[in-house]
Amino acid sequence: MLNETSYHGSGAIEAIADEMRARGLKRAFVASDPDLVRFGVTAKVTDILDREHICYELFEDIKPNPTIENVQHGVQAYNASGANCIIAIGGGSSMDTAKAIGIIASNPEFSDVRSLEGVAPTKNPCAPIIAVPTTAGTAAEVTINYVITDVERKRKFVCVDPHDIPVVAVIDPDMMTSMPVGLTAATGMDALTHAIEGYTTRAAWAMTDMFHIEAIRLISKHLRDAVAEAKSKQPGSGREGMALAQYIAGMGFSNVGLGLAHSMAHTLGAVYDTPHGVACAMALPIVMEFNASCTGERYREIARAMGVADVDGMPLDECRAQAIAAVKKLGQDVGIPAELEALSESDLDFLAESAHADACAPGNPREASVEELKDLFRKLM
Repeated sequence: MLNETSYHGSGAIEAIADEMRARGLKRAFVASDPDLVRFGVTAKVTDILDREHICYELFEDIKPNPTIENVQHGVQAYNASGANCIIAIGGGSSMDTAKAIGIIASNPEFSDVRSLEGVAPTKNPCAPIIAVPTTAGTAAEVTINYVITDVERKRKFVCVDPHDIPVVAVIDPDMMTSMPVGLTAATGMDALTHAIEGYTTRAAWAMTDMFHIEAIRLISKHLRDAVAEAKSKQPGSGREGMALAQYIAGMGFSNVGLGLAHSMAHTLGAVYDTPHGVACAMALPIVMEFNASCTGERYREIARAMGVADVDGMPLDECRAQAIAAVKKLGQDVGIPAELEALSESDLDFLAESAHADACAPGNPREASVEELKDLFRKLM
């Protein structure tokens, strides 16, 4: 399950107006977060709509970890706007909010946002979405997943629905040049987590393996450069490479699922508001160590893709150790912390139970009990 159409490369946003006309889309609901609006990133797209005389309404009530309330406000605004499509501009938060809005707009019987958790039996495709990512990590523009925060219950819930995939994805690295250093690093490590978890999930198979290994290779090659470019505020090949890499990872994991690193990250985000990519990056090597004995030769290929030399003649245990070490080193090089100061022993029961119930947990190659998850969380302290 992939987008009907995707555009890649510098200047790709110029195709949006033609796509709207070709699909008979007359009025757009532009969903973008307030910082992107404030700093003129959203305007790169709305200026094209203005130039092409395409009507739109701007919606910017989007939070970094979108909530049920954000979605409810968005559905009301979409229905009042008279729009017949959504242009989602931003990172995972904008994309996830747009997907939930589009699903409920087309399937109003799911107006209780919590009813979308898991695999909801929606009947109709969501309002057509043209997705324009501004970060290189979430790949929400090519996935059938979205995540919403339930503030009242202090949890995030994952929604999986083939009806929510954007019809058009526009991956334009020029839209990503405003990403600050921390966000560049965090979203890049989120993409690596997608690729490694997708490659080792129980549902992995030949076609998705192809996507995931190439994504791991590209991320290992380009993420450090992308972070350096963010520091220098200069364009370069790092950002362009990461734009492609994160999309390729999304092509894979959307079709086979993820694992415990994401289950842990969802829980940390809900309880401590930890940025998703940071939480993934901290959890990934810990979960890789936990999973190693259940992954066959796969860590050998991960190590190879990450540039570890002489893996063919290396004992399997050493390959596994080298793959985990390469992930840790990449995280350190781009500034990801190894520990979460906010995490406390008193929260471990809730964290472990929430991660155990998370929709990503069943895809993990090794089953984990609540007690084992508590031990994994302790390694972040």
